Amino acid sequence: MHNCLYCYAIKFPSFIGPPIPRLKLKEEILKMVKKTRLRLPVMLSDSTDPYQSLEKEYEITRRCLEVLSDHGFPLLIVTKSDLVVRDIDIFKKTPTVVSMTITTNRDDVSALIEPNAPKPNARFSALKKVSEEGIPTVVRVDPIIPTINSDMQDLESIILRASRIGVKQITASTMKIVRGLLPAVKRVNPALSWRLAKIYSDGEWIRGYKYLNKDLRLSILENLKNLVYKYGLEFATCREGFPQLNTAICDGTSYCRRALNKFLIAKD
Repeated sequence: MHNCLYCYAIKFPSFIGPPIPRLKLKEEILKMVKKTRLRLPVMLSDSTDPYQSLEKEYEITRRCLEVLSDHGFPLLIVTKSDLVVRDIDIFKKTPTVVSMTITTNRDDVSALIEPNAPKPNARFSALKKVSEEGIPTVVRVDPIIPTINSDMQDLESIILRASRIGVKQITASTMKIVRGLLPAVKRVNPALSWRLAKIYSDGEWIRGYKYLNKDLRLSILENLKNLVYKYGLEFATCREGFPQLNTAICDGTSYCRRALNKFLIAKD
C-alpha cells in the first residue's frame, strides 16, 4: 500500500483492514474472458495500484495480464510503481498504454502525500524503460493539491522530464475529497487536515466528491495546459468538467486504439 493521503478509495468499505491477495483472480478472469466477445481495453486499475509491494511475491497482476494479453485484450496500466517494468514482455504482446502517476518531482513532497510509493526518480526511470520499448506512456499529475504540489516550477519540471523520455501525454486533475478522507488525514497529520479543510471550504459536492472552487480549478489546469503545450505533449483533464482543455482522452485510450490498429494490420 502506498498510503497516499489523498486516496479516494477510502470511501469503499473494503478499504479498511490489511490487503488480502486474491489468489484465484487469474482463474476468475479466465472464465470471464472466455465469455467476452468484444475485446475492449482493460484498465489495471483506477482504484487500486496493480503493482503494490505484495505483487513482487504473489505475481497476481502478472498472471492476470498474461490471460488478458493471450486473449487479445488491450491494456491500460495505471500505477505509481517501478515494478511495472517487469511486465514489459507482456505489454509488447498486445496494445498497451502505461500511465505513471507522478504528483511531484520533489522527494520531500512525495514523502508527505504518498509516503510508501517509489520516489519520483524511480518512477521516471521505469517510464523511460517502458517508452524505449515503443509502448505509449502517460504521466498522470493526479491529484494536484493547492499549496502542496501545485507549484508551477515543480509541475513544469515534471513535464520537462516527461518530454525528454518520450512520454506522449500529461493527464491532470485536482484533488477531490470524499467523506472520511479528512478525518483519516487528521490522524496522521492534523496540520495538513486543517489546511485542506480551509482550501476546500468554498468547494462544491458533486456526486459524492468535494471539488475545489471552480475558478481555482480552472486557473490551475489552464496554467498547466499552457506548460504542457510548451513542451509539445498532449493534455487531458480527468473528471474536471473542462472538456475545452483536452487534446486527448484522459486514460490514454487513443494510443491504445492506434496501437490496436497497427497490431491488427501486422497480424493480417
